[in-house]
Amino acid sequence: MTDVNGRSSESVPISLVAHTLFCERRTWLETMGERAPHSYAMKVGDSDHRRTHDASTGRSNRIRARDIVDHELGFHGKIDTADVLPSGGLKLTEYKATPVRAQPRVSEAARVQLALQTIALEKEGIHVEEHSVYFTTHHRHVPVVLDESDRAFAIEAVARTHAIISSNQAPAPLVDDSRCEYCSHASICLPDERAESAVSRQIRAADPAGQVLHLSTYGARASLRSGRIVVRYQGEELASVPIEQVNGVVIHGNVDLSAGLQRELLWRDVPLVWCSSSGRVVGWSRSAYSPNGSTRVEQHVASAEGRLGLAREFVSAKIANQATMLRRYVGRTQDAQKLRELQKEASTAPTLGYLFGIEGTAAGLYFGNFDHFLKDRVRDQVGAFPGRNGKGASDPINICLNYAYALLQAEVLRGVVACGLDPHAGFLHSSKRNKPALVLDLMEEFRAPVADSVVIGAFNNGEVAPSRFLNTGTNFRLDDKSRKALITAFERRVETEFTHPIFGYRVSWRRAMEVQARMVLGYLDGSQHRYVGVKVR
Repeated sequence: MTDVNGRSSESVPISLVAHTLFCERRTWLETMGERAPHSYAMKVGDSDHRRTHDASTGRSNRIRARDIVDHELGFHGKIDTADVLPSGGLKLTEYKATPVRAQPRVSEAARVQLALQTIALEKEGIHVEEHSVYFTTHHRHVPVVLDESDRAFAIEAVARTHAIISSNQAPAPLVDDSRCEYCSHASICLPDERAESAVSRQIRAADPAGQVLHLSTYGARASLRSGRIVVRYQGEELASVPIEQVNGVVIHGNVDLSAGLQRELLWRDVPLVWCSSSGRVVGWSRSAYSPNGSTRVEQHVASAEGRLGLAREFVSAKIANQATMLRRYVGRTQDAQKLRELQKEASTAPTLGYLFGIEGTAAGLYFGNFDHFLKDRVRDQVGAFPGRNGKGASDPINICLNYAYALLQAEVLRGVVACGLDPHAGFLHSSKRNKPALVLDLMEEFRAPVADSVVIGAFNNGEVAPSRFLNTGTNFRLDDKSRKALITAFERRVETEFTHPIFGYRVSWRRAMEVQARMVLGYLDGSQHRYVGVKVR
């Protein structure tokens, strides 16, 4: 909502104005609800401000954590410390954490913060005489002298912030800027990747801190105890994991979660995915807090209108990776060459229906060679591969493929949800079928190099064997040991690093899935002009 002057009618926090001075795109990300991973510097800052933001520690001549607001200019904030001088005026002090080796220099953002605090207080009739910044790591006060130019600059910074949050399009990322190297939002902004080309420098964005917890022992119960997720079965403790180390939970079959644990995971914005005993994803839950709400609206519009370019790239990348798998296991055959030709054809398909036809032809060629991916002894055990079968699969290979695809779906779902996109609004798969269409879209390029690779490796390495399946007479079913072996193999695969074919740096498959979800987000919010799928060589 905007006022008659085109400015956002909502009040903006002074901290958001400080983001604008650093990078306008970071302001957009903050406004869209994108939470930056907590860095060491942020934790130090929070610790240093704990006392200054505790109003109860103030005294008669010192005020702490005093709220201020300016309804006219549209900003609000909190003063760290205000000392009452003998004259009755105030001395405002901002607390800043700076690395010990860095010089304690007053930044532009600190000057703006002090200027805005002064403007708001003076409108209340409170006189401010002095300003300073206290550098907590250096234990040093640095005086600050403000003039009218500082006030004018601060007011203009507030107006710029309102303009950014009122816009329907994300600001462009910085180009080859040193600020990106130490920005807390680099892992979600991905400034150098937006060009969808090789990255000359890597802003090392760590993979998600923690692990995905798979709960697969039937009849077990997971609960929260003393900050740890404790899993018990028939009175025996199976596992105990600090909740801080968990960034996702996948439940397989009949496993119970306590209400307290579910609530805590939701508070921490940790997604939960429920799967059936056969691996089918039956549902998920996550915090009601979700970033990029306005872009999600654009996603639904784009999904309804159709974006053939996105659909082409999903299918083209899928076929390219199938061709690579065929070349690795069988060699440069005629079918591998045909897949390369279909990959190129998919990138220029005139309609969605035509694209589906190409995808079906490619799948026939790829799975027609799947027998050759397995070692001779495995083929002797499982018999001839009957071809790809999704629902109602009765042979060991298809059962394991279906289970691996479910694990992949849960993993891609986490990446899609992390950046605030709607899992149901897709561009290749139909949203009318009440399935997570966008998740299924993004899965396509990861099916062969991740899920298929896991199943092939598990059989060829002996981690999964037909002799360990439960045979019901006409059908096979994964037993507990095989299911856990497949989960372990999948986790090992998604944690494996590879050289990203577009950006040229090392990244894990798990991180790559979220990166690709963010590339779709960037295409939708205007940060980039195209989407490029992951095509391994």
